[in-house]
Amino acid sequence: MFEALTLELMQAGLSWKTIMKKRDNFKLAFSNWDYTQVAQYDQARVDELVQDASIIRHRQKIEAVINNAQRFVAMDAAPVDFSAYIWQFVDGTPIVNHWQQADEVPAITPLAIKISRDLKKRGFKFVGPTTTYAFLQAIGMVNDHIESCDFKYK
Repeated sequence: MFEALTLELMQAGLSWKTIMKKRDNFKLAFSNWDYTQVAQYDQARVDELVQDASIIRHRQKIEAVINNAQRFVAMDAAPVDFSAYIWQFVDGTPIVNHWQQADEVPAITPLAIKISRDLKKRGFKFVGPTTTYAFLQAIGMVNDHIESCDFKYK
């Protein structure tokens, strides 16, 4: 979940092609997606990452990743499982939409707005409704593949 959320926030304003080319580099930069380690990154580590040309060097995004890792750790301490938290918004059942054409797929939905607001209330950063909706799609919580897509039910 931490990886998916991180990639979504890094992608904001950029192409997925750019993000996917750098995916392995992100994994290395962010301690193999171990949010407990990322949560401990200090300003010196942020400065290193901002200089790392193998990833997106956007300071606010890097700081948001670290902040979000800290939010994951805080939820663990509560204890609140992040996956259970996210999936409770749909009662554990994926939403399967039945779009015929790609231009029917929304960028945001009322659900994404609701979750975005709740994530922000919990202190998460770079989780606006569009990024949140893309995250929900990425984790399989929302299936927006068009009906003719070979991957619709895979």
